[in-house]
Amino acid sequence: MTSNMILLLMFGGLTALMMTGLPIAFVLGGLSLLLTVTLWNPDSVVILVLQIFDTMQSEALLGIPLYILMAGILQRSGVIEDLYKAMELWFGRLRGGLAIGTVFICVVMAAMTGVVGAAVTAMGVLALPEMLRRKYDPALATGTICAAGTLGILIPPSILTIVYAVTAQVSIGKMLIAGIMPGLILAVIYTLYILFIAYFREGKIPPSTSEPVPMRVKLAALKSIIIPSLLIILILGSIFFGVATPTEAAAVGVVGAIGASAVRGQLRVRNLVEAGHNTLRVTSMILWITIGAKAYVAIFTGLGGANTLMTFITNLDVHPYVILAAMMLILIFLGTVLDEIGIILMTVPVFLPIVRALGFDDIWFGVLYAITIQVGYISPPFGYTLFYIKGALPPHLGMGTVYRGVTPFLGLQILALLLCAAFPSLVTWLPRMMN
Repeated sequence: MTSNMILLLMFGGLTALMMTGLPIAFVLGGLSLLLTVTLWNPDSVVILVLQIFDTMQSEALLGIPLYILMAGILQRSGVIEDLYKAMELWFGRLRGGLAIGTVFICVVMAAMTGVVGAAVTAMGVLALPEMLRRKYDPALATGTICAAGTLGILIPPSILTIVYAVTAQVSIGKMLIAGIMPGLILAVIYTLYILFIAYFREGKIPPSTSEPVPMRVKLAALKSIIIPSLLIILILGSIFFGVATPTEAAAVGVVGAIGASAVRGQLRVRNLVEAGHNTLRVTSMILWITIGAKAYVAIFTGLGGANTLMTFITNLDVHPYVILAAMMLILIFLGTVLDEIGIILMTVPVFLPIVRALGFDDIWFGVLYAITIQVGYISPPFGYTLFYIKGALPPHLGMGTVYRGVTPFLGLQILALLLCAAFPSLVTWLPRMMN
């Protein structure tokens, strides 16, 4: 069988099996085993075993359960509720202030936990009812929460970033730090858009009717940002200055989260057990996908599929940015139907040799990767954040409202993608400053 036929069979088989609704980990692992036995050599099944063993002994992946555990503990500590109350006091009288404050809290949550679902769910419960009560346009309110919640994909500590760095074999620390500036740029773009809507689109955001809050009350509310600030400094500061590896910083973050729960009187056995169960469930899912994807890529490469694809693309007589744009479009599409971990593990080993051959920077490409996955996360009808917020919607709002709300933010995310693609230094200057 020719390499072109193998390439077509592997991608066609993967697409067909995913359309059946089977879990992606089993699709990847089962297809890898089937193709190894039928197209290669039954003795080559040992490659699948080696991929499992390689995943199990990866020290770099140890940071994933630690960051997930930290997020679970913080979710149950009451820190987010305190942050929201402080945000209401400081931003409540600004026109569009609740939406801007929601973006701000999502930035802080991203820097503390890196978990998209936690941010969208929390803001759906806390911020959405308050914005609707104050007559915010429902589409704008839901769109803001969905888009701002995805900042955890970029801003460290991001699980997605760790998986990309391990798969691409680049520095995890530099990859994490590289996401800070693009994440903040996106947050600023969201804020500017909200302000534009507030002052130039009548009826979308009403003038504030809140009573003035004394400055002493506002200042007293700032104590709620002490714990999040300390955690962010401990995690990102230790990585940036080379004091700790990302895995060690994750362990420090878990200790900090436990301390935060203790300070707030929420350090209970039940909370720790729930956080532990959630960590076990999510980590198991990620590692099963990792094992299946690594096996698939190993077989794909061994059968010559990677070389065929590489030869085809490098022989194209087009500008490198055209090829880059094609890869970004593929990633955006995949982000609407697949888990982000699966996307990285399947496509990075295929795309990265092409990126390197075109002379692009691995870390810069990784950030573009993350932004495209953000776009997929809020793309109707299957974006993940759309389902996260669905449970928080009041009965009178349907998913059509959410779809209308996220559409402008899709354009803003693509704008950020174009900015980072056109000006690579926006991504690379912070990693270059690291020790």
